[in-house]
Amino acid sequence: MRLAMLPGFVLLLPLAEIAGLVIVGRAVGLLATLGLVVLSVVIGMALLRRQGIGILQRMSSEGRNGAVPGRELLRPAMFVIASLLLIIPGFISDIIAIALFIPAVRDLAWNYIRKRFVIVDAKRGFTGSQSSGFSDKSKPDSKVVDLDEDDYSREPNKESPWAGKRLGE
Repeated sequence: MRLAMLPGFVLLLPLAEIAGLVIVGRAVGLLATLGLVVLSVVIGMALLRRQGIGILQRMSSEGRNGAVPGRELLRPAMFVIASLLLIIPGFISDIIAIALFIPAVRDLAWNYIRKRFVIVDAKRGFTGSQSSGFSDKSKPDSKVVDLDEDDYSREPNKESPWAGKRLGE
């Protein structure tokens, strides 16, 4: 999803959730609809408690160590995301959450996000995952240029109207 579409998604999702609640409420009744919503919240909280925040801490620690979080961490991370979606009241988020429990959907998600992992290491620079595995070396056609202090220097332009001024002056 493009970042420009995010505000529209954030505004339209609650409206779609409300419309879904109304449609289901008309089909099965008010009490059954409220029961389904409460049941999904309880299941989501139980799953979140079971998986815990430990998986997110493990992913963070692997990222700090310079390793790209692997496929073995994807399954519990998807369960955490699915349980958070189950906690959100509404049936559209519940459908997305249930889809995340399907292994084929998790594999598609892994194929989508593994190319977007970027690890920043202060000593070695940027590293990212490759399609066949993980690498600590940048690709030869990478757009990242590593410069030493001697390779780059910038002399101030004395003709600039901002020359000699400090921030806030």
